[in-house]
Amino acid sequence: MTPSTNLSQITKIVNANHHNPHEVLGMHKAGDVLVVRTFVPHAHAVHVVCDAKGMKWQMELIHEDGFYELKVPRRKNLFPYKLEVDFGSGNTHITHDPYVFPPVLGELDLHLFASGTHYNLADKMGANFITHEGVEGVHFALWAPNAKACAVIGSFNNYDGRRHPMRLLGGSGVWEIFIPNLATYDAYKFEIKTAHDVLLQKSDPYAKFAQLRPSTNSLLYKMGDFKWGDSKWLKKRRKDGALNIYEVHLGSWRKTEDGDNFLTYTDLAHQLVDYAKYMGYTHLELMPIMEHPYDPSWGYQVTGFYAVTSRFGSPDEFKYFVNHCHKNGIGVILDWVPAHFPKDPHGLEFFDGTDLYEHPDPRTAHHPDWGTLTFDYGRNEVANFLIANALFWLEEYHIDGLRVDAVASMLHLNYSRNEGDFSPNIYGGTTNLEAENFIKHLNSIIAQRHPNTLLIAEESTEYQGVTTPVEHGGLGFTHKWNMGWMNDFLKYMTLDPIHRKFHHNLLTFAMMYNHSENFVLVLSHDEVVHGKRSLLDKMPGDLWQKCAGLRLAFGFMYGHPGAKLLFMGGEFGQFIEWNHERELDWFLMDFEHHRQIQDFTRDLNHLYNLEPALHGDNFHWIDADNASQSITSFVRRGDKPEDELIVICNFTPVAYEAHQIPADQGYVEILNSDEVKYGGSGVVNTAPLIPENGRITLRLPPLGVTILKRQ
Repeated sequence: MTPSTNLSQITKIVNANHHNPHEVLGMHKAGDVLVVRTFVPHAHAVHVVCDAKGMKWQMELIHEDGFYELKVPRRKNLFPYKLEVDFGSGNTHITHDPYVFPPVLGELDLHLFASGTHYNLADKMGANFITHEGVEGVHFALWAPNAKACAVIGSFNNYDGRRHPMRLLGGSGVWEIFIPNLATYDAYKFEIKTAHDVLLQKSDPYAKFAQLRPSTNSLLYKMGDFKWGDSKWLKKRRKDGALNIYEVHLGSWRKTEDGDNFLTYTDLAHQLVDYAKYMGYTHLELMPIMEHPYDPSWGYQVTGFYAVTSRFGSPDEFKYFVNHCHKNGIGVILDWVPAHFPKDPHGLEFFDGTDLYEHPDPRTAHHPDWGTLTFDYGRNEVANFLIANALFWLEEYHIDGLRVDAVASMLHLNYSRNEGDFSPNIYGGTTNLEAENFIKHLNSIIAQRHPNTLLIAEESTEYQGVTTPVEHGGLGFTHKWNMGWMNDFLKYMTLDPIHRKFHHNLLTFAMMYNHSENFVLVLSHDEVVHGKRSLLDKMPGDLWQKCAGLRLAFGFMYGHPGAKLLFMGGEFGQFIEWNHERELDWFLMDFEHHRQIQDFTRDLNHLYNLEPALHGDNFHWIDADNASQSITSFVRRGDKPEDELIVICNFTPVAYEAHQIPADQGYVEILNSDEVKYGGSGVVNTAPLIPENGRITLRLPPLGVTILKRQ
């Protein structure tokens, strides 16, 4: 039989070189003849089955590699049909022909994507279960503008890139195909042929799920079936008030009883949420749970930006976790990493044979600290990929906030780089203007669509306006990690008390700039790894002094203006550094002094949550300059006079039986870190403190904090 299309077209299909296979394959009118063409390597026979009448015609093998064609007898008009493919040994499949379906993406989709403003990309790109032309299947869409050809490969086609080639939609750089009859958990990747005929196999950048490492396959997953029960939480949640964050690495908070395996999202929904609620935390901040190949990266080197990691379960199981958090009054913040991505060959690096996602200048693209690549924020499609990703986590998973990692490295072209190792911006400066615009775009869209979402920047430089709204010239974050306070405070707390009087400014300096941004005080995972020692071990002195010093540190932190963040393990005095490979040392709960630290942290958390004076920035020093005794005292006020608190901290092991501070009202002690039940020496104030001659006299505990409330 003479084929109805020319040999050149057939050769392109057979060699997987066609940018628009739909114009060859499928059903077409060829003059007065109706033809069906398909390419199925290794088939023994292929038939066309008429859906309406059940008629069946055998297709003729035109090319030995598996190109089949049928000139339909006595038919001139297009009609619905299926393909019956016989692979031998009784292995026969009947399926819709993917090449009869029109495009799924419309001109508006492509226009919005090209302009960087398609905020629902998760529903359009990657792999999504849809009903198209009345048929259920999966729509695959891929951005690879410099590719010669693209195909979907997977468990359903023996990873043969010739079976499901994709079509290029005009000049958009987007390739797509609709494939019927696929199922949840089918594994797949994209095969990309570069302009130089190099075949790349890439995981789906928009995949919703992936196989457990070391596999790099993406997995089909039907989103949207989960039944949420958190509508009350979503309506009442706020981005102000008490913000008391427990930072957690899910893989090492706890493990299974044998100590070898991860807890599932379902396990964590009950164990971790119950613990956080008991301890008085308002939010959990999860170190990245996006898919990543390398456990020691702690999740910060992401390859699956839209995929919840399979280490702990499925997307619906993670939704169960979030839903359970919300039902128990706990918010969920995700660490989100738009600053860089790893060089794993299945990931975003050199995605279509060019520097597509990474910055085009190799000096700027290479991140010297982590051996990763930086995003090209000036490219609309790349910025859109990231902004839509942030929205995806907020909308699909009901996440309450994002803590944006490594913002400083995004904003500064010379971050960790020497002169000559970066390209200045168009004005000759060191600010990454494209990243700056990206962040403003991101935060303004989130503020518009989800006004009560927390947007927290890990920004370690003196960049101005991080938490100023975008409309007022700022970056638009709601909060910024106070890295300056953290560095000064930990430096001070590691000093022997006898030397602290010479470094008193380390305690007080943060109030000089406290009102410049909306800060979170952080004692994060970064401070208890790589030889920095645990928080408890940073404290000088013997065991009693270490425990007292840690309680004092927490008391000062919670009295100081700013939201709070504490990394897991610190709350009970983990004694060794955090190790991501093992669970926290929960056996320490067998020892009284660790239980006492935990008890104090719990009571301090609940006190912080209940006292409105501790939530805002209304702060007044009583005595900021008592360096000789290493004592600080200050007032915290709320909206009502009776909200007023006084916080007094003694950073030496010397107790004072008659310490005086000015006051014109009576106060009662509501928390003292030196109570015997917390492991202290019992220097407490049990009776109300009544002013005499404008002063109150109180007992001030050694290495302790006392919090007084106005009567």
